[in-house]
Amino acid sequence: MMYFILFWGSSFINCVIATAVCPGPPRVEFASVYPDKRVYEPGEEVNYACQPGYIYNSGLKKAICTISGRWSTITLKCRLRTCTYPGPLHNGIIHHEELTFQSVISFSCNEGYILKGANSSQCNEKAEWNEELPICEPVTCPFPPVPEFGKIVFHLPKTGNVSIFQDVVRYSCLPNYALFGNETVSCLANGNWSDFPECRDIRCPRPTEIENGFMSFSPDRLYHYREVVTYGCKPNYVLDGPRESKCEMTGNWSIKPSCKAPCHINVKRAEVLYNGQRVKLQDFKERLIQHAEIIFFYCKDKKNNCGYPVSTQCLDGVITIPECFHEYSSVSAFFVTEASSMKACITVS
Repeated sequence: MMYFILFWGSSFINCVIATAVCPGPPRVEFASVYPDKRVYEPGEEVNYACQPGYIYNSGLKKAICTISGRWSTITLKCRLRTCTYPGPLHNGIIHHEELTFQSVISFSCNEGYILKGANSSQCNEKAEWNEELPICEPVTCPFPPVPEFGKIVFHLPKTGNVSIFQDVVRYSCLPNYALFGNETVSCLANGNWSDFPECRDIRCPRPTEIENGFMSFSPDRLYHYREVVTYGCKPNYVLDGPRESKCEMTGNWSIKPSCKAPCHINVKRAEVLYNGQRVKLQDFKERLIQHAEIIFFYCKDKKNNCGYPVSTQCLDGVITIPECFHEYSSVSAFFVTEASSMKACITVS
């Protein structure tokens, strides 16, 4: 009887131990388990490893099948691997949202530049980009032409006389030729140059004379672009405007000056203020002042018994004598005090 009880108890224990196994271990996101079986005996261990493209973040990498048939707590966490930013892309843009495993970035170049290399790249399981960073090369333009009757005065091409995007060429025309258009052209983003200028042979007819003046020696012929003639005025006339006139690209002459006439002062006797000095008109030679000159006549303030100057200006042969001025004859001057001889009026501002 005792033997039967012992045999039964041993069989019961063996049966319990035989059934206390663990099923497959819990799955961990982005991780694989080794060894991977359907059933594990108590005490067996499994190891977790992050899948390609993922790296360890935190937690334990092992789990044990306990005698109760359950796995110890799994705490492993894996995270996506991250590729380093591949830039900068000079003269271009890297378009991206993420830089993690399997993310794709794309490349584009700024206006005037051409992409040399891959236009996209993917972050692989080694946290490396599967394509090298491309290059943005500038657009090139052909050697710039030289316009007829013109020349290049500035051009700095690269090796092999190659001009690239935004390179500049400056032109000028040969003597006597006028430049129409922009003197500076640029290499454009489309590989062409901006509009080239044109050099034209411009001629002007013989310039005309000016009234009361003269012109430098100017034979009757056609004149070239930028040729110049010089003007002057007769004695006592004043040149108003530029002394030189130039043949312009329109085929016409630039603005010519005019000769402004002097003014004759129809006053026989008076003391005036002229060029900062008191002078007597009777001592004036021909009583002439030139165009634009200012002269002051003295007027009386009878109420305050004083004199004050009033200005007037010569304008192309015309001068107006102030109304307040009174001219006295040589006889009456013995009995009347002229305004210029009176005490100066005090001006209150």
